[in-house]
Amino acid sequence: MTDSRSGSLTGSSGRQSVPQLVTDAWETAVAYAKQETLEPLKGLTRFVAFGAGGSLALAVGLVVLLVAALRVLQTDTGTVFKGAHSWLPYLITSATGLVLVVLTAGAILSGRSRRKG
Repeated sequence: MTDSRSGSLTGSSGRQSVPQLVTDAWETAVAYAKQETLEPLKGLTRFVAFGAGGSLALAVGLVVLLVAALRVLQTDTGTVFKGAHSWLPYLITSATGLVLVVLTAGAILSGRSRRKG
């Protein structure tokens, strides 16, 4: 140890000076803030990105499946949906899509209530 008169940070008794303590406290606080805020946000960003990508892919896939179901109803059912009943495939497909939306919303809302309780 060097003497405090020579400009060192520690005195003869081994204690740090006040400016050094303040600097250490500041560095510790900044390191803690980074550890507790930035690192969880990085994980959350990845979670949200994969969730959004998966949701988009699922939505596009379901729309394609609903359009396919509509085309099957229009072409492969023979004369059942011809003439005055040509609107029924659209009603059936729309109702199916609405049921999927309601089931999805129900699953989302029940998941939230289970997590809170």
